[in-house]
Amino acid sequence: MQTLALDGRTGAAGDMILGALVAAGADPDALAPVEAALPIEYHIDETTEKGIVATTVDVSIEVSGGDTDDADANGSDPGGAAHAHQHGGTTHSHGRTHDHENDGTHDDENDETGDGHAHAHARAEGAGAHRTYAECRELVASMDLSDRVEADAIATFRRLGVAEARVHGTDLEDTHFHEVGADDAIADIVGAALLVDDLGVESVVTTPVAAGGGEVSMSHGTYPVPAPAVAYIAGEADWELTGGPAATELLTPTGAAVLAQLADGVDSLPSLSVESVGYGAGRTSLEGRPNVLRATVGAASGSLARDGIRVLETVVDDATPEVLGGLHDRLADAGARNVTVVPATMKKARPGHLIRVVVRPEDVAAVAERLAAETGTLGIRETPTTHRWIAERSVEAVTIEVGGERHEVDVKVAADDAGEVYDVSAEYDDCASVAAETDRPTREILRRAEAAYRTGEAVEEEL
Repeated sequence: MQTLALDGRTGAAGDMILGALVAAGADPDALAPVEAALPIEYHIDETTEKGIVATTVDVSIEVSGGDTDDADANGSDPGGAAHAHQHGGTTHSHGRTHDHENDGTHDDENDETGDGHAHAHARAEGAGAHRTYAECRELVASMDLSDRVEADAIATFRRLGVAEARVHGTDLEDTHFHEVGADDAIADIVGAALLVDDLGVESVVTTPVAAGGGEVSMSHGTYPVPAPAVAYIAGEADWELTGGPAATELLTPTGAAVLAQLADGVDSLPSLSVESVGYGAGRTSLEGRPNVLRATVGAASGSLARDGIRVLETVVDDATPEVLGGLHDRLADAGARNVTVVPATMKKARPGHLIRVVVRPEDVAAVAERLAAETGTLGIRETPTTHRWIAERSVEAVTIEVGGERHEVDVKVAADDAGEVYDVSAEYDDCASVAAETDRPTREILRRAEAAYRTGEAVEEEL
């Protein structure tokens, strides 16, 4: 399985993620839909961080010639563009001198529109309209994106919106993004989804992500690190959040949301046949260590897939067999992945049942509500399980021959992420139907179907 592995030991920000992805092999031309939709340009260059060559990605916003002072108030774009590529009427600049200091506004003297007005470009950090979640969603939907990229970008904004709404006690649809609703944050979020898609990886993982320490200043005041939104986003992510290694903010809300949407958590770098390695540079200089995000791309050795889950549990002593029998289907309709009902002995030796439900994080609320409504339980526990290991599963049709007649039976196939099949199981209902039609034992038909898959041909003889 083609895998992108990120090393989160010095945190992540939107520009670091973009830089790491480009350095690992993603084509910057994939960013064209964002440049076409917003008055921004991506500026890509290299810098050296504690002896490591790393890629920088800055986003500049186009402003009219008379508005450069206002643009400077939001942050300036260091250096000048060496050359540019055309992307449908916008420029995508590479080769800037980049020293991680704000040394002035980037001004393209020869950049003129058809009406003869000169334009300057300043760093877009915090610039542009500050949008609501609904406005960000509409903007993303208006871009020329694939379904997968659009879904990931909108889901990332939803994570940010939910976190902002929880922090401020507001409704999601009306939540007004501040730092993360500006043009540069949109460029980071949509850009990350585009570059990951361009890499063509099937899996994205990250080691535990460092938040940093100390305090951070935001539009509402000064807060301890991690920022409130970062803490909420990390709580819904599959990866682990750690403190340090420096007393400064290392994980931004945008960086946290992108990683929460795209990456599963791992304890350490997985086994990979490494194909490329790249580093994305952060803005802050850290003492004694490079402030970079490492991205490694390669083929993972065969293993089971990691699937983010939660587990809901409740115990009931008054549910009828009919209710318990229909519970699997009712909960599955609400999003449950698996339902187990286990006999239990309750206080005073009353018979009861332990109901355990495996559910994806985004479906917890809906499944819990359905579980309460169906059973009448007074309480449901959510256990701290974060993931499960699952096989790559598929259903394939095989043909068996019984008494001179051919019959088609479905079999379930389980494989690791390298495609190595380790289990084959024939569908019971299909086999029972063939057994009834041919007057043969069901278990014989089950064995024939499984053997047919393994041999790749119809099985005639009795096993």
